[in-house]
Amino acid sequence: MSAALPPLIDAPGLLTLLAAGDEDVLMLDARFNLMQPDAGEAAWRAGHIPGAAHAHLERDLSGPKTGTNGRHPLPSPHALAETLGRWGLTPATRVVAYDDAGGMFAARAWWLLRWAGHARVQVLDGGWSAWLAAGGAVDLRAPERPPTQASVAPQPGWVLRADEVLASLQGRAPAVQLLDARAPDRFRGENETLDPVGGHIPGAANRFFQLNLQDGRFKPADQLLAEFEATLPGQDLAQLVHQCGSGVTACHNLLALAHAGLPMGRLYAGSWSEWCADPAHPRAVGAS
Repeated sequence: MSAALPPLIDAPGLLTLLAAGDEDVLMLDARFNLMQPDAGEAAWRAGHIPGAAHAHLERDLSGPKTGTNGRHPLPSPHALAETLGRWGLTPATRVVAYDDAGGMFAARAWWLLRWAGHARVQVLDGGWSAWLAAGGAVDLRAPERPPTQASVAPQPGWVLRADEVLASLQGRAPAVQLLDARAPDRFRGENETLDPVGGHIPGAANRFFQLNLQDGRFKPADQLLAEFEATLPGQDLAQLVHQCGSGVTACHNLLALAHAGLPMGRLYAGSWSEWCADPAHPRAVGAS
């Protein structure tokens, strides 16, 4: 596995890195809009950080949907390897992902590369707006990187399946603490607009991913750690199982905890959209 990097890089640091030119850097533009799936790619075509490839949430960072595996299932290792090879990834490549949504989608790209065994990946703190505010250049050209034969080695134990979550709830497997990254109203089962059923997995706690941010950037590491500890007093934060609506914003909480210095937690990738697709799965509503 490649050597790990701090999970975040700020815009001045990225400017310095790119200006130095002494590292192979792959920029990934992960801008996306859940309501307008083509908007992120259109924004990339209108201008992006020089050298950035567009990482489309549904085409590149997710696998095919079956109707029962959630809205953004993980890509297969083979499909992910093909995508990374198309982007020109090598074991020595440093990847920096960004978006214009506080890291909401860039965190998914970051987690996927970490899961694939590539630790040299970071998220641009503050994203596209921070880059522009720092005076970063804007390019219209597609990147010209030769394709590679990228390899993917999924990290064992990082992903939980629905049947493993159910076994835990039913006492047939060790108990797990779920942490749901959705907005509190959706967690309670109110104002659900993305999934056909509202509510949450019984026993889950709630930490809205946007609480990780202040003025569009991640809060300091010690503040994040204190806030997570207050949400889950007495829990081992490194043992949490993270989920959300479709396995995307859960990665934001994973990124926040990595920024706070914790090892990588686990992800229930199918999350609520997969869970609620099976009417036999237990569901809960309300704040707890």
